[in-house]
Amino acid sequence: MAKIGLFFGSNTGKTRKVAKSIKKRFDDETMSDAVNVNRVSAEDFAQYQFLILGTPTLGEGELPGLSSDCENESWEEFLPKIEGLDFSGKTVALFGLGDQVGYPENFLDAMGELHSFFTERGAKVVGAWSTDGYEFEGSTAVVDGKFVGLALDLDNQSGKTDERVAAWLAQIAPEFGLSL
Repeated sequence: MAKIGLFFGSNTGKTRKVAKSIKKRFDDETMSDAVNVNRVSAEDFAQYQFLILGTPTLGEGELPGLSSDCENESWEEFLPKIEGLDFSGKTVALFGLGDQVGYPENFLDAMGELHSFFTERGAKVVGAWSTDGYEFEGSTAVVDGKFVGLALDLDNQSGKTDERVAAWLAQIAPEFGLSL
C-alpha cells in the first residue's frame, strides 16, 4: 500500500485533473492513485496515515454532492460514512478549487468545511497557504490569515496552478516524510 492516500471530490473534472497532476510527481509506493471519494470505502480511506484531499467549492460555498446538482455522489455523501472515525495521529493536507471572481464572498468554503471536519476528528492539517495574490471577499477556508490548504482558481488564475502546486508540495513534504 502507498504511504499517502490521494482523494478528491469533483463535479467538472478540474479537481481530478489537479489530483492527477499531484500523483504524477510521485511513484506508486509513495502515493496512491488519485481516487474520487465516491469510489472508496471508509475502511480503505482510513488505512492511510497521510492524506491529501481535494475539493471544489460549488454554488454558494457548498461541498460537491447531489444536493449541489452534481451528477454523482461526492464529499457531501462520503463524509457521513467516515464521521465516526478517529483521525488522531493522521496528517492531512488539503487543496481546494474555487472562483474568486464569480463567488468572492465564499471562495473555497468547501475546503474550509473539510478542514473543520478533519480537525474535529483529531487530524493534524498541514499546508496552510498565503492569501497573497488572491482577491476575494470572504472564505471559511481562511484561518489565522491563511488558507487552510492550497488555494487554486482555475477559472481566473490557471496559469499559476503548476507553480502553486509545486511550491505547496515542497512545503508539505517534510510533514509527509518526503524529499522532493
